[in-house]
Amino acid sequence: MTQVEAQGAVGPDVLQDGSPATMRLGRQGEQVVTELHGRFFEQNFRGYVFSDGMASTSISNATFTTATVGATATPITGVWNPSTSPVNLVILQATLSVSQTALQATGPGAFAWMTSVGNAGLTLGSTPLNRKSLVQSGSFAKGLSGIALTGLTTNLATRFASSLGGGSAIGVAFLATQAGAQTVQAPANVENFDGGLIVPPGGIIALMCSITPVGHSAASGIMWEEVPI
Repeated sequence: MTQVEAQGAVGPDVLQDGSPATMRLGRQGEQVVTELHGRFFEQNFRGYVFSDGMASTSISNATFTTATVGATATPITGVWNPSTSPVNLVILQATLSVSQTALQATGPGAFAWMTSVGNAGLTLGSTPLNRKSLVQSGSFAKGLSGIALTGLTTNLATRFASSLGGGSAIGVAFLATQAGAQTVQAPANVENFDGGLIVPPGGIIALMCSITPVGHSAASGIMWEEVPI
């Protein structure tokens, strides 16, 4: 039996889509298998990655909490995939920054992700940002960060906890002073889904807090890839 040795070429190629390629090798003959760019580069370079978010905005209202499940619910960050969309939204990351804006404050409690399916008639929503061009165009989705779910068909349901957090760790009214400052939640500023969550057509994903905050604002973001069904 003739033994066939795998061969490759040392160094990078510059190729067009559809061109044949050889396995890439390093200068010591090792196969190069590490990421050439960041892990989202390929999806983003091809124009499939979008995001939505909001600047620092007061979340001191029950509409930002898991207790509000209907059309007045307002995601701290989230996205809707319209029922006519030809793509799935593959969630990659979410980000959150929470600040206390008053000495008399109530903490937002734990943060959780809520979902809803079968939604065809939402009337509000922002145009997502194309992460390649930095232009708000090209997405089939609608951003919901800080936007009420007007026209919601199916009520939201709490599905799982978020690793994101921030703000006062005290979930009741508390007056901070020099002698008694409020403790704060140890936040995770980024939650990585890495494709572990898909929003199908008609679906909504929404980040909410569990206690109605007082004296708190949040800035947020969510990023996803749009993959043809």
